[in-house]
Amino acid sequence: MRKRINHRGAVGKSVLKTPKVAPKRATETTTVGDEAFSRNDEGLMCERVPLSVIARETGTPAYVYSAGAIRDQYAHLRDAMKSVDARLHYSVKANSSMAILSLLRELGAGLDIVSGGELYRALKAGYTGRDIVFSGVGKTEREMEDALRAQVLLVNVESEQELHVLDAVAKRLGVKAPVALRVNPEVLVDTPHPYTRTGEKGMKFGIPFDEALSVAKASATLPNIDLIGLDMHVGSQISQFAPYEVGLQRLLHLRREIERETKARLEWLDIGGGLAVTYDAERSVDVRHFGEVVKALVSGSGLKIILEPGRYLVGNAGVLLTRVLYRKRSGGKEFIITDAGMTDLLRPSHYNAFHRIDAVKPTGRTTVADVVGPICETGDFLALDRQIDDAQPGDLLAVQSTGAYGFVMSSNYNSRPRAPEVLVDADRFAVITRRESYDDLVRNEIETPEWRSR
Repeated sequence: MRKRINHRGAVGKSVLKTPKVAPKRATETTTVGDEAFSRNDEGLMCERVPLSVIARETGTPAYVYSAGAIRDQYAHLRDAMKSVDARLHYSVKANSSMAILSLLRELGAGLDIVSGGELYRALKAGYTGRDIVFSGVGKTEREMEDALRAQVLLVNVESEQELHVLDAVAKRLGVKAPVALRVNPEVLVDTPHPYTRTGEKGMKFGIPFDEALSVAKASATLPNIDLIGLDMHVGSQISQFAPYEVGLQRLLHLRREIERETKARLEWLDIGGGLAVTYDAERSVDVRHFGEVVKALVSGSGLKIILEPGRYLVGNAGVLLTRVLYRKRSGGKEFIITDAGMTDLLRPSHYNAFHRIDAVKPTGRTTVADVVGPICETGDFLALDRQIDDAQPGDLLAVQSTGAYGFVMSSNYNSRPRAPEVLVDADRFAVITRRESYDDLVRNEIETPEWRSR
C-alpha cells in the first residue's frame, strides 16, 4: 500500500476554488500512476478533492490533473540530472494546456515545441525565446520566421533542405539562426507500439546518421546558419536506457567529427525525452540511474544537455472522468457504454494502449466487459474484454494515466464538443479549459459561401 504524497504550494488563487464537500482523510490508495489519486469513503480522490465533486460541478466527460503530481515528477527528474549541466524542456505536445505550461514555468522548465501554435502558447504562457527549442520535421517558413523573431534557443533542423530554407528565412530577417541538427541515431528501440519509435533506421524523423556529417559541412557554407548543437530522439515510453547510451555515444562521436571537419563549436546536446510512465503494474523508470548513465557519457564533454520530458511529467498526473450511460449484452459479451469515447481519448483505438479504469465509487462486484463510447465507429472503445467494476448507469469511472496525449489528441468527430480540463491543487480545483458548446463547433464555419472566380 503506497502512502499518499503531501502536495505542496498553489497555482494562483484567482483561478482555484474550494470544493463544497469537505474531504475526509484518505484511508487507502490506488496502485496506478502517481500517488495523487487516493480513495476514502467518498470514493476516488484527486489530492484532497473528491472526483465525484468535480463531476458534479463540471459534468462529464472531463479531464482532471493533479498539480502536486506534476511538481513531484519535475522534482524527481531535476534531482536525477543535477550532476549534469542539464536543462529540462517540457515537450508541449504531451499536454499543451496554458495552466500546465504556466505551472511548469514556475518550476523552472523550458519548452520543446513542434509548431507555430505551440510557440504562440509558449509565449502567451510567459516563456521567452531562450526558454524554447523548436523541433519538428515539417516546419513552414512562417513558423521559422516566428521562431527567429522570438529568438528561440535552438531550431532543431531535420533535413538538408530544411537547413537551406531556414538560411533563406534568416537572411530575410537579417539574423543568424541558432541550429542543432536532429540526427537519427538509428538504434533499436523496444516500445509498446511501432508508432512511438522515432530513432530507428528509416524513420521520417531526423537526418540519417550517415548523412549528418555532410549536412554539418553544408551548414558551414551558409552565412545565416549558426550550428551550435546536435539533437536526437529515440522514441516514447522508453523503459531501458541502452538506446540512450548507444545514441549518445554515436552523437558524441559525430560531434568530434563535425568539429574536426568544420569550424563549428558545438555547445548543446539535446537528448530528447521519451521516458516511460506506468499505465498498469509496470515498474517505474529509475530516473536516478538514467541521470547516472547520462553523466557517465557526457562528463568532460563541455556540452550543455537538454532533456525533453513530456509524458513523464504529466502522464500519470491525469484522469479522464466519464459516466456510464447504459449497460448492454450482445453476442455473449457485456458492454459498458460511457459518455467518453475515442473523440475524448484516442490512445486505446490508435495505439492499442492500455489505461486502467477504476470506479470512483466501486459497487463491490466485477464483470468482464468492453468499455465503449458513444461514437459511431466500431473502433470506439476505452477497454476490451476488461475485468472491471460492475458499473451501472449513472456510475462514474476514472480512466487512469491520461494526463499526456489525452485532451491534446481529442477531436470534434460526430460533432461532439470537447471536454473541459480541471486542475487540482491540494483541496482546491479550477476549470482551466471550458467545455466546448455547440456554438463553438460551428464558430468558424461559413453557412453561405462567398464564391470567388479565378
